[in-house]
Amino acid sequence: MSQDQTGPSSPAMLVGIQELRHNWGWFLGLGVLLIIAGMAAIGSSVWMTGLTVMFLGWLLLFSGVIQAANFFWRKQWKGFFIDAVSAALYILMGIVLIKNPLEGAVAFTMLIAILLIAGGIFRIAVCLMSKMEHKIWLFLHGVVSIVLGGMILQEWPESGLWVIGLFVGIDMLIGGWTLVMLAFAAKNMPSGMDDAGAAPA
Repeated sequence: MSQDQTGPSSPAMLVGIQELRHNWGWFLGLGVLLIIAGMAAIGSSVWMTGLTVMFLGWLLLFSGVIQAANFFWRKQWKGFFIDAVSAALYILMGIVLIKNPLEGAVAFTMLIAILLIAGGIFRIAVCLMSKMEHKIWLFLHGVVSIVLGGMILQEWPESGLWVIGLFVGIDMLIGGWTLVMLAFAAKNMPSGMDDAGAAPA
């Protein structure tokens, strides 16, 4: 019987391992850049918040323009009116966020806080009603979410100026460290991994 081509020793997996080991330097460089960018974002969270919201505004504006072009091409479609309203809202929201990124960030921060609290309550409720093992971690996750949401609301609207930038910076920092660890793991990967499991069927 031939070897399973989707298993851990399949040709595709072996090629992926080989490429990862040969290009570990790129992963390391990208990881270091992300760490530096993340630290800069955390140190300048207000600036990063404005930049992030402005970027979102441009995405909304671009999406609205595409939708507008689409419904002009398909005027006979039954959903023409919905497309027109949707495009107008996207364009309007995009312009507002581009012109007033920090004001938009304040509104988004309120939404983030509400979602954190709602998600925390939901996790705690699931934890209390279920009999799953190790549910203490789900409970703690819910508590942390509620605490974070409460802290954001307590400092709102001032928190709207830095929360989004801080979250983006933390995400970049974690992503950078993940790539650095992956790079070192790939560098130390034994060369014999390339031929692992390559025995004939």
